[in-house]
Amino acid sequence: MSKASLMGRYGPSSATGRLLCYAMATILVLCGIIALVLYLVYRPSKPHFSVLGAAVYQLSNASSASPATAVTTSMQFTIALRNPNERASIHYDRLSAYISYRDQAITPPVPLPPLFQEKDSNLAVSPVLGGEAVPVSTEVAAGLMTDEAYGVVGMRLVMLGRLRYKSGPFRSEWYGMYVRCDMLVGLKKGVSGQVPLLGGTPDCDADI
Repeated sequence: MSKASLMGRYGPSSATGRLLCYAMATILVLCGIIALVLYLVYRPSKPHFSVLGAAVYQLSNASSASPATAVTTSMQFTIALRNPNERASIHYDRLSAYISYRDQAITPPVPLPPLFQEKDSNLAVSPVLGGEAVPVSTEVAAGLMTDEAYGVVGMRLVMLGRLRYKSGPFRSEWYGMYVRCDMLVGLKKGVSGQVPLLGGTPDCDADI
């Protein structure tokens, strides 16, 4: 092999290329380490949700053509949101809520305003849900009447939306949020206003 060929293969341009590759690899490794450290330091915990109180202003069945009936409901729930993160605040957006009974919605989804929650703080919202007739199966309508007569109605409050975390200059992507709050409400037919939550303050399951 000629001297010129050796110089072309192992000359300055080849050495410079190898140095650039080593430098790029080193930068990528350092960026990965920095990203991992930031994630471990600022990794946010998902918020906690619980129901503090309930009020029922209307819950009635309006029979219609078989096989379905319509339920008209007006309820208000006080929901506590707990942000356990000491370094990250939370933005909530595209929120809505509704009530279900035996896995069927008995109120239409109600949009809620965006929320901002500071670090390590508590927040409470009290949406009024319902107001419109919602078609349900005859089994759901009959079950509501039976539970009202007994004085205990099992309900589920569902909250949907999205959230993201902010920690200093860092902002996370938007995450979908699905919150389920199962509760037993002490309710008898004809009663209007505040009703007891049986079994204490129910905690909610949150999928983020």
